[in-house]
Amino acid sequence: MIGAILWGIIGGAIVGYLGRLLLPGRQNISALMTVIAGILAATLGGIIATWLGVGETRGIDWIRHIIQLALAMFFVWLAARMSAKRHPQAVQPRRAP
Repeated sequence: MIGAILWGIIGGAIVGYLGRLLLPGRQNISALMTVIAGILAATLGGIIATWLGVGETRGIDWIRHIIQLALAMFFVWLAARMSAKRHPQAVQPRRAP
């Protein structure tokens, strides 16, 4: 049980950071939000892949991983948008005097 939770956190962190890396532009969110977005994306992506019948295949589950990365990009983008609405001054660049 603890091993599954630990692997979920580690896998979610990897998926979250890969999603953040692939998303263009700067995301002004914390590392914790990135990991949470990754955990949600990995879990939901696994559920969707299983529902589609491609969750467990022989070899590497490429389709499942692509679904998870796409969801991670979406969740990181969503978290960055929500953070920008809460902290509008953090997004605006400084003006030259």
